[in-house]
Amino acid sequence: MSAFSDLAGKAAIITGGSRGQGAAQARLLAQSGVAVTICDVLADEGETYAAALRDEGLEARFLTADVTAPEGWDRLVAASLDWRGRLDILVNNAGIINRTGVAATGLEAWNRVLAVNLTGAFLGIQAAAPAMRESGGGSIVNIASNSAFSGHADPAYTASKWGLRGLTKTAAMELVGDSIRVNAVCPGLVVTGLNRDSPHLAPMIGMTPMGRPGEPDEVARLVRFLASAEASFITGEDFVIDGGFTAGAAYRRVAVETGLL
Repeated sequence: MSAFSDLAGKAAIITGGSRGQGAAQARLLAQSGVAVTICDVLADEGETYAAALRDEGLEARFLTADVTAPEGWDRLVAASLDWRGRLDILVNNAGIINRTGVAATGLEAWNRVLAVNLTGAFLGIQAAAPAMRESGGGSIVNIASNSAFSGHADPAYTASKWGLRGLTKTAAMELVGDSIRVNAVCPGLVVTGLNRDSPHLAPMIGMTPMGRPGEPDEVARLVRFLASAEASFITGEDFVIDGGFTAGAAYRRVAVETGLL
């Protein structure tokens, strides 16, 4: 069996899939033979993107969904079962950021970030697990962040991503007996249309040991690996993909500036 050929004929749900990293994940999985349901609150962008994938001969469709609403998740899972009779892959990619410090973060903003980034993934796992069990197992990939290993200057975002790591490990232990694997992907700086002009790009790139940002396709390839049988003995793990940033960017900067490197 060639790499990733086991994905052909499977069905996936990808949240936040209208653009950026989610869109790259949707395309790569669809190119691997997966019937992909893209969901997002960005209805026009999602419909347009799903149509573009279909024009390429790929199996993709779009459904509007708010990941913070349990009834929305029930509808998504039911739609996947109606469409392909199964659900094998869930990518909890939807996420938002706040970019304010502790003192400036209001309760409404705090709750909103945690609702989308963490509670949304929790509800998705709850809704998807029974359908995956009926399909004989599956793979859940939670998109966290390398901020889940440090104190990023956004308390709500950081707390949500630290929490997502914990949720990943707990769900992995609970669902392992159902042949459902649960893992977290933790990207560093990835350039998309949402942040391409952000002032934090240059200093982040300067600190990244590889000297460049990541690309959505690079994250998508890791997601595809974890969704496939190539990762059949992997569950409950965090996969950092950040060009070496978490491994020791600050220490490397000191070593470079002091002539050790």
